[in-house]
Amino acid sequence: MEKINVVQYGCGKMSVYTMRYVFEKGAKVVGAFDINPDIIGKDIGEIIGGSKKYKVVVQDAKNLENFLMTNSVDIVIVTTMSLLCDVSDALLICAKCGVNAITTCEEGFFPQNSNPKLFKKINDLAEENECTICGSGYQDVFWGNLISVLAGATHKITKIKGKSSYNVEDYGIALAKAHGAGLSTAEFDKQVASADRISDAERKKLINSGKYVPSYMWNVNGWLCSKLGLTVKSQTQECVPQIANKAIKSTTLGMTIPKGACTGMSAVVTTTTKEGIVLESECIGKVYDSNDFDCNDWTIEGEPNTRVVIERPATVELTCASVVNRIPEVLMAPAGYFTTEYMPENFYKQESLEKYLIDFEADEDDCGCHHHCHCHDEEGSCNCENKKN
Repeated sequence: MEKINVVQYGCGKMSVYTMRYVFEKGAKVVGAFDINPDIIGKDIGEIIGGSKKYKVVVQDAKNLENFLMTNSVDIVIVTTMSLLCDVSDALLICAKCGVNAITTCEEGFFPQNSNPKLFKKINDLAEENECTICGSGYQDVFWGNLISVLAGATHKITKIKGKSSYNVEDYGIALAKAHGAGLSTAEFDKQVASADRISDAERKKLINSGKYVPSYMWNVNGWLCSKLGLTVKSQTQECVPQIANKAIKSTTLGMTIPKGACTGMSAVVTTTTKEGIVLESECIGKVYDSNDFDCNDWTIEGEPNTRVVIERPATVELTCASVVNRIPEVLMAPAGYFTTEYMPENFYKQESLEKYLIDFEADEDDCGCHHHCHCHDEEGSCNCENKKN
């Protein structure tokens, strides 16, 4: 069986791990792309670290389409931005070329509930050219499958409550700015918080137009509801600034955040469902001071109550390992934008990735959907958006 050929799109902090993990899992990085002129032209060995040269040079991102059209590529890993609109150019190129893609884009985890228009555009093009587009990363395991597995050990659920924190310094300047890091409280209120002081009708209009800006948990709550077979009645989010109680230096922003200014934000997403279960999830992204650390804390309330707390998770490395371990499932998934709640739970890949290529079609119902899609109504008719043509 041939090794899996991978292209890395975005050669910043995350790619240090994704590319190394790809090689160590028996696959090959055959191309790398970025927009940064300081990185273009470098051998990927300089990015991964160490003395080894891989004879793969980082190319200008504008050359991606030509490369995919003229080389044998199985999948592209996209590790750049957090919003679907910011990674859509790369994903659409992959879909146009019929090449599978997986992205760490947080909105890309479950974009159909925040940008259905762009989701459909990518999905339709991927279906037409018979490839799969997918979002994964830290949220796939620690905000998604971890919670659904715990739910499987629960008799009755009334509420799912989660909180996760991360240092925006680890993810680059675009993410830090998106969290309002470095802004004054007045600037934060005007540029970030005010966007969610809108009616449900106004929010729905923004979502349908593709102009809504979701926090990470917006898409996670949608994923969890889909995974658990819950019907969303309403969903809201509130963004609250995190305030510096002393001056904090940010190397990513290239500035010292003064006392009283914003180090980032907390975003709380509340989802009510027709089944009566409430999801309340919060993510805190900010520039850490010396006393801060990553934490993942989830509680399932019901019968029984269950709480899981993971302190100091290596969020960057876990994100990258989750993406690389997902590669076989993406390669064997149906064509289109296929979100991971329809895939098996992400599991450890001990052997080379190509040895885990198992055909998803063996897990299909007669209608062409997967057993855990929750896609059939009371009359047994299939209404699943991921139904194969």
